[in-house]
Amino acid sequence: MRFTALAALILALTAPALPAAAQQSLSRPVEGIDQKAQPQSFRDLSKRLMPAVVNISTSHTIAPDGMPTFPEGSPMERFNDFFGRDDDGFRREGSLGSGFVISSDGYIVTNNHVIEDADEIEVNFSDGRVLDAVLVGRDRDTDLAVLKVKSPNALPFVSFADSDRAEVGDWVIAIGNPFGFGGSVSAGIISARNRDLNAGRSDDFIQTDAAINRGNSGGPLFNLGGEVVGVNTAIISPTGGSVGIGFSVPSNLVRRISGELIKSGRIRRSWFGVNVQDADENLVKAYGGRAKGGVIITRITDDGPADKAKLEVGDLVLSFDGKAVTSVRELTHVITDTPIGKQVPVSLIRDGKTRTFTVTMGELKEDEGGDAASSLPDLPSTNNDLGADLSGLDDDLRRRYGVPKDVSGVVVTSVSARGPGFGVLQRGDVIVEVNFEQVSTVTETLDLVKAARANPGQPALLRVKRRGESGWFDQFLSIDLK
Repeated sequence: MRFTALAALILALTAPALPAAAQQSLSRPVEGIDQKAQPQSFRDLSKRLMPAVVNISTSHTIAPDGMPTFPEGSPMERFNDFFGRDDDGFRREGSLGSGFVISSDGYIVTNNHVIEDADEIEVNFSDGRVLDAVLVGRDRDTDLAVLKVKSPNALPFVSFADSDRAEVGDWVIAIGNPFGFGGSVSAGIISARNRDLNAGRSDDFIQTDAAINRGNSGGPLFNLGGEVVGVNTAIISPTGGSVGIGFSVPSNLVRRISGELIKSGRIRRSWFGVNVQDADENLVKAYGGRAKGGVIITRITDDGPADKAKLEVGDLVLSFDGKAVTSVRELTHVITDTPIGKQVPVSLIRDGKTRTFTVTMGELKEDEGGDAASSLPDLPSTNNDLGADLSGLDDDLRRRYGVPKDVSGVVVTSVSARGPGFGVLQRGDVIVEVNFEQVSTVTETLDLVKAARANPGQPALLRVKRRGESGWFDQFLSIDLK
């Protein structure tokens, strides 16, 4: 696993499943096993599963880095080995991790970061055998990789559990290679489900208090039936060691990813072609909807699936393929599970009306303006319904706030701590719409805001252009004017 010095989130593990076995799996059906009752001992379970859990060691060559290589016969020659350098100045680095066998013909799952950039991969079994492995495929998003070894005999392997049936409080054990101590077993429970660590598109981790440390990367988390319920993939720690907060990728996700890697060597993902932001209940209400949440489209990729389906920036998406969507995370998971090429109904609100569009899903590739201002006077306004100073855009303000020429509207120059815009608007924001009406002057902006106050309990919806790390983007804001 990879660790940082302070309270670091350390990526380290994941797992898969697949081909039919020529021999019986070491896992046992869960029927008749009480997952919540603590067994008297984990001895028999550990002994049965150990042969299918492996230690993985890798090495890769690093080009000369300017450090000297001492000549043969020199008194300092021995330091070449000390620094891991050969006669040409190249040096080799290695890593240790864990994995497990998922089929009798030698397919093995581990983390992508364990084997990334490796020139050589060796798999060490509990009986002392060491076999060379080849990389079948890997997926950086889920940090999963599948390896293949050749063995004259059928290999012991384990099966996957249905992770959707795993519940908080269930007993689990982790087997792996922490700090190079192979065949280590730790026990605990499932502490939580559906954790989001902001590590990728597919975040949906199982949290466990079973001890997970550096070197456990890629190792399995077993239920009491000996089935893989998850692959240990991350920890949170102030010290770099286990403090009882570990995370595992659910086996159902790992099964799907590993299966596709074995089949085609890569992962193909569906593509919607939009950037989105979360919409809370207040924002949905400003759109005229009644849902608890949704997502607002803030950017559309040219010639992408959403663009071809005539979706627009500002559309509030409420459901996707018949499934309610209340957050960006939910939408991401639904898109991930949608087949490429499928025609999907998307229900949304536009201009206060509910509409349905049909989007044909594309395939994700890894590499993947306004009218002139009117002649009305446009002066700063201080004591207004927004509690913010606004100004029309001129060349000086565009230079000051870096506003592109194709952006029109009114710029926020300050926000009062006592006004309704405090904590919502930011200095430098450019307001381009109020309740779906485009604005280009302070006067029309404040007139629309004043009109919005005539609807008690109905927040005003503002569309602003805001500068971020990747440039200017749309942001949809709701402001309670009462």
